[in-house]
Amino acid sequence: MVAHLGHVHLKVRDVERVGSFYTDVFDLAITERVGRYAFLSFGEQHHDVALQGVGADAPTPAPGVGLYHAAFEVESSDELRAVYETLDERSVDVSPVDHGISKALYFDDPSGNGLEVYLDTRDTMEEDWVGTNSRFDPTAL
Repeated sequence: MVAHLGHVHLKVRDVERVGSFYTDVFDLAITERVGRYAFLSFGEQHHDVALQGVGADAPTPAPGVGLYHAAFEVESSDELRAVYETLDERSVDVSPVDHGISKALYFDDPSGNGLEVYLDTRDTMEEDWVGTNSRFDPTAL
């Protein structure tokens, strides 16, 4: 039986630029570079994210059927705010959404891959979740 997700493999235009983005925003470390590939880790595994360089002329991911985003969970509201501040410093467009069961930041990496960073807030809910989604101010966390 499968125990957990092993890693996310993303195709990107510029491995150096996107690798820098992932190390800055997610505090991942580059564990290995092989040709057009970079492998990044949170520290316990060889890699949690694999980046594959496909060239500057590669098309942007299009909406429709396919992967919507990869999500990364943080442990505290301070960590979520810090990620937002890092993205803001990099002038990354962010959509902050309070789902009731989580507070999430949605954005794209430099190659257009959809990403989410979220804080699970189910343990603070007083009522059952009813599918609400509203904007929130990440700087107020």
